[in-house]
Amino acid sequence: MTSPTAHDILLTGGSGQVGTEVIRLAPAGVNIIAPGRDVLDLSNPEAVAAMVASRPWGAVINSAAHTAVDRAESEILSAWKINALAPAALAQATAQAGIPLVQVSTDYVFDGSKTGYYVETDPVAPVSVYGASKEAGEQAVRTGNPRHVILRTAWVVSPYGANFIKTMLRLAETRPELRVVDDQHGCPTSATDIAQALLMITERLTADPQAPAGTYHFVNSGEATWCGFARTIFEIAEAHGRAAPKVEGITTADYPTPARRPANSRLDVAKLAQDYAISPRPWREAVEEIVETLLSAQKE
Repeated sequence: MTSPTAHDILLTGGSGQVGTEVIRLAPAGVNIIAPGRDVLDLSNPEAVAAMVASRPWGAVINSAAHTAVDRAESEILSAWKINALAPAALAQATAQAGIPLVQVSTDYVFDGSKTGYYVETDPVAPVSVYGASKEAGEQAVRTGNPRHVILRTAWVVSPYGANFIKTMLRLAETRPELRVVDDQHGCPTSATDIAQALLMITERLTADPQAPAGTYHFVNSGEATWCGFARTIFEIAEAHGRAAPKVEGITTADYPTPARRPANSRLDVAKLAQDYAISPRPWREAVEEIVETLLSAQKE
C-alpha cells in the first residue's frame, strides 16, 4: 500500500477492536492520531468540531461506537449521543474542513428478515436501540458530508477487547457443554481485515477527490450461525491441544436478550470489490489466525 501524500488521519475509537488494528497496521508515512476519551468527548459536538479544526487532517475515520447492544436498550441517550450525534458532528466538521469522513457501521441497521445477502440499497429497518442509533449515524454522515464512505460490517472478532471468540474460549475452560444460538446467520469478520479495508479506503479518499463515495459492506467471505462459528473455534483450538466442549444448537427464543438481533446478518461485498478492489478472505482463515494468536498468548 502506498501512503497518502496528505496529512495526519484522525481516528476515533482507537481503543476498540477495529481502532486498535488501524493503529497497528497503518503503513509508514500515515500518522494515525487517536485521542482517548479523556482528550476527545464525542458526546460534545463543540469538542468534536474543535478537534477537527485543530490541524489540517487528511481524513477522519470514526470507529467509535456504543457497542453494548443489550445495554443500549436502557442507555438510549448514551447510545444516540455516540452512535448518531457524534457522527453528525463529525460530518459537519469534516465537510467544513473539506476532508473525507469514513464511518464504521453495522449489520444491525437491518431487521434480518431477508432470505439472501443484504446489499447496500436494501431498506434499513433496525429492531434495536443500537441498530436505530447506528442507522441515524449513517444518515447524518450521508447527508452531512458528500465525501464519505460508510462501511457496514458484522460479527467483529479479534485478539483484543470482548468478542465471541474470546468468550467461547473462556467458557470452554470450565464447561464441558455449551448451548449456542443456531438460527442467526452472519459473517464472522476479523477486525484486522476491517482495519486494512479502512486504511485502503481512506488512502484513496485522501489522495483522490473523485474517489467513490457512499455506503459499502465489508465482511469476511462465507457464512455461519453462532453455533457453527463456536464449533469451528473449538475445532481449531482442539487441533492445538485444547479440550473442546460439546456444543448444542438452540433457538433465539431459547436465549432471550434485551435487544433483538437480526436473524440474517449476511452482507454482500460485491460493491466494495467493484469500486475499491477490496475482496475479503474466508472467515475461517481469519478466525484461525485469531484463535492461534490467543492460544499462543496464553502459553507465554
